[in-house]
Amino acid sequence: MKFGAHMPAAGGPSKALERGIAIGCEVVQLFVKNNMQWFGKPHAPEELARHANLLASDRLACVFGHTGYLINLGAPEGENREKSIKSLIQEIHLATTLGVPFLVLHPGAHLGAGEAAGMHQIVSGLDEVFRATADSPVRIALENTAGQGTCLGHEIRHLAEIYQRVKSPGRLGICLDTAHFFEAGYDLRTPAGWDKGIGEVESMIGLKEILAFHLNDSKTPLGSRVDRHAGIGQGHIGLEAFRPIVNDPRFHDLPGCLETPKSPDLHEDVENLALLRGLVAEPARKRRPARA
Repeated sequence: MKFGAHMPAAGGPSKALERGIAIGCEVVQLFVKNNMQWFGKPHAPEELARHANLLASDRLACVFGHTGYLINLGAPEGENREKSIKSLIQEIHLATTLGVPFLVLHPGAHLGAGEAAGMHQIVSGLDEVFRATADSPVRIALENTAGQGTCLGHEIRHLAEIYQRVKSPGRLGICLDTAHFFEAGYDLRTPAGWDKGIGEVESMIGLKEILAFHLNDSKTPLGSRVDRHAGIGQGHIGLEAFRPIVNDPRFHDLPGCLETPKSPDLHEDVENLALLRGLVAEPARKRRPARA
């Protein structure tokens, strides 16, 4: 995998890239606007130019976005859902101007209306968003969730159903979060548990639809349905569980992005990236032959 982390974008999206480069990220995830506000202002031309220059420098293998936390396409009809749709449309427009290929999105929560109603709202919401952004190449990477509260997406079948029902499935992708997998009940502490989760994605959606991974440990136990991230090796998943994940040859070139707790100086990201890279197997051609 290509390793990196979510970077704060205070000061503009180019600052997120600069911060990532400074700590040795190969990939960066960022918010394209304030993640706790419905709407943001277009980025100034000079900021777009700085961002474009950093992308063109090839110092990062991949830069992608994450949508704001207020967006909930699964909500019943009302003001919040209308704002969610308009907010996501704006984020796609912002991502387009930034040259960001995809935005990671939590599918949504039904807020008590039930799974069927929530799924209907998510699909119809995505259809509306894709119609309004038909000229954009930006994709939406549906993220598996922990299943906290009434959130949908903790079962891979939810993501598969969205794929099957939307009118423009080519605008979708998948982002898989290790903490969410674990909190939803997929036991990643063994290679068999990892293979089970990935096997569901392969059979229901297809591995080619995976665009990125979030590499997070979990503060809460297996099947807790509570979304709390921990540093690598500092949670219930444990360090060794990440070894088969980061060495899975099927995902050699995909982004593996940290979303773990951090301080302003980002030293935790530096430490977590070092841990992940330390788990990567040495290429066979560089290994010393075994002694007779």
